[in-house]
Amino acid sequence: MDNNKQAIAGRQIKSITYLGMAVNIALSVMKVAIGLSAASLALVADGIHSLSDVATDVAVLLGLRLGSKEPDQSHPYGHGRAETFSAGMVALILIVVGGAMIYCATLAIARDEVTTPRLGVLIAAIISIAAKEWLYKATQKIAIQSHSPALYANAWHHRSDALSSVAVVIGFISLEFGFGHGDQVAAIAVGLMIIWVGVRVISDALRELAEAAVDPETIEHIKKIINSDSSIRQWHKLRTRTVGREVFLDLHILVDPELKITAAHEIAESLEKTLDEQITRPINITVHIEPDTPELRK
Repeated sequence: MDNNKQAIAGRQIKSITYLGMAVNIALSVMKVAIGLSAASLALVADGIHSLSDVATDVAVLLGLRLGSKEPDQSHPYGHGRAETFSAGMVALILIVVGGAMIYCATLAIARDEVTTPRLGVLIAAIISIAAKEWLYKATQKIAIQSHSPALYANAWHHRSDALSSVAVVIGFISLEFGFGHGDQVAAIAVGLMIIWVGVRVISDALRELAEAAVDPETIEHIKKIINSDSSIRQWHKLRTRTVGREVFLDLHILVDPELKITAAHEIAESLEKTLDEQITRPINITVHIEPDTPELRK
């Protein structure tokens, strides 16, 4: 495994997460203040959602800190699962926040609470949409590059915040057209969107914890690299799984049975080096060497 890949990715994750934390705090203060002054439940809920993003930022940083620790005797495969659990924690926060928003909005409708449109609510929502959509795209880009499940979950948290602000705008417009509960209905729509994102993120985390293989594109890339090595006559038993941002891979390769042990070992070393260089994410490789004999061919 190339530790340099981990270090570079770690720095990128920290930078974008700290930036997201600063933006979330600023947006939360702005939206809650304007929402309270304008009696907009949707904007207050949106502001609380932005504040919850700070908690997910902390979860990402904590998962990164724990997940980046070197393997030890009790964790020989490293601590990458900490980032997976961090992603799950982010998802649970999303679901709780979404449920709370739906609950509060439903109560407001039951009490027949009617709000009036305020221009400040619309301006705050538009600023939030622009800021959080930009943050979503920047965070998602680094999450894909670093293959960080926690950061990917956090990117979706940014996107859900942008969507919640879109719902606030819709609620504002509906109020302008005389629908008195437009603000609350918008808050319910926001809550449902947030819960959907949370369920999706938890599903991805559970898939990794269930030892699922890496994505099909990465597997095809791995196969292409193996097949390009003319020293490998055949291969089988390719297995992959992910631990946080890392790929763990093992396979059996068949080589010329007349080769000396050192020559066969060099083939395995060369394959490991090539895989490590060409696979963008950190990778741990175990190659089992077998002689190319009829009984071992698959």
